[in-house]
Amino acid sequence: MYRLVFTQVLRRFDAEAVHRLTVSGLAVLARLPLLKRLLHRAFAPHDPVLRVTAFGVHFPGPFGLAAGFDKDAACAEAVAALGFGHVEVGTVTAHAQPGNPRPRLFRLVGERAVINRMGFNNDGARAAARRLRRTRGVPVVVGVNIGKTKVVPEAEAVADYVAAARELAPLADYLVVNVSSPNTPGLRNLQAVELLRPLLTAVKEVADATPRRTPLLVKIAPDLADEDVDAVAELAVELGLDGIIATNTTIRHGGETGGLSGRPLKRRSLEVLRRLRAKVGDRLTLVSVGGVEDVDDVWERLLAGATLVQGYTGWIYGGPLWASRIHRQLARRVRRHGLSSVTEAIGRTA
Repeated sequence: MYRLVFTQVLRRFDAEAVHRLTVSGLAVLARLPLLKRLLHRAFAPHDPVLRVTAFGVHFPGPFGLAAGFDKDAACAEAVAALGFGHVEVGTVTAHAQPGNPRPRLFRLVGERAVINRMGFNNDGARAAARRLRRTRGVPVVVGVNIGKTKVVPEAEAVADYVAAARELAPLADYLVVNVSSPNTPGLRNLQAVELLRPLLTAVKEVADATPRRTPLLVKIAPDLADEDVDAVAELAVELGLDGIIATNTTIRHGGETGGLSGRPLKRRSLEVLRRLRAKVGDRLTLVSVGGVEDVDDVWERLLAGATLVQGYTGWIYGGPLWASRIHRQLARRVRRHGLSSVTEAIGRTA
């Protein structure tokens, strides 16, 4: 049914307009306690074999929503009620900004992919913090992804990230430093170890100082050379980070300017995951994202060493209950392999 609706209706409308309408609808749902609880009971992961613990945080299932959908922390509870095991909100910047000029979001239906050049459009850290302070009506693990404000020069990037972290780290179940979006000029330069070290050190001080010590991860691009992937991994271990999210969108494509996500990213994202696992073993939590479309992809990432897996573009093509379906299928697969928990599958082919 959803495939018919998407083909005949949704794909005929501007991609960003559909996205805004979807977020608005889910934000309304997030304010309807009874309906939200009913949906959560029906579609959220409850099977004990799916439970995962990563960096001291308990997840009801390993499959979550990547950053980029809920940019302003408006609808995380509703998203969780539809079956995601965690929701990563953002990217949030210290200061509100409109993002890049439109059009800036493009579907590649034949490739089951999306190109975006949104440019971190969001209401800013203070507005996101206000929403995150609301009492949650259903349980949901919320990560917060922070990035650099566009107008802030590279020389002041550390202070800008720190300002966002001070607002948001105390309210997040985990915090992510995003230095890998291709849509903010100069941002990916910060992945160079000599620039990344002071940035991560400063943000980690903020995260460590929160009452519960907020876990800190860094998100990297698929376009890094293998030796640079290794260098970031070594730095993350040296600084005592909690994990790495791999990978963001890629600029290696022949379409519109912007970052490509979806099926074409699958191979490289898996390559980076395997390289990270070989480099750091289980010293860091690895979160795999990029080209995840179905339970086979989630299972493959877990076997390759990911503790958590994320998707986003696949949701556009898979329909509202995509994550719930994946979690149900994953639970069946765990039992079919004679395992008592999904955590027993992590790293089996690494």
